[in-house]
Amino acid sequence: MRRNRKARAGVDKTLYALRNPVERCVRRLKNSRRVATRYDKTVESFLGFVDVACIRLWTQRSVNRT
Repeated sequence: MRRNRKARAGVDKTLYALRNPVERCVRRLKNSRRVATRYDKTVESFLGFVDVACIRLWTQRSVNRT
């Protein structure tokens, strides 16, 4: 919001704090080209691949890389 705006709208700070992790998750999901360009024609197959991409991200973060 700009400083010179006449009527200032209130911002819910707790909701705004949750925005950053959600945006980072979406960015990581869009690293998968198939999700970013949506090659799948049906909703079911697209959401299935989003699930696969989420599982891939989760396993990469949970595996000990030492």
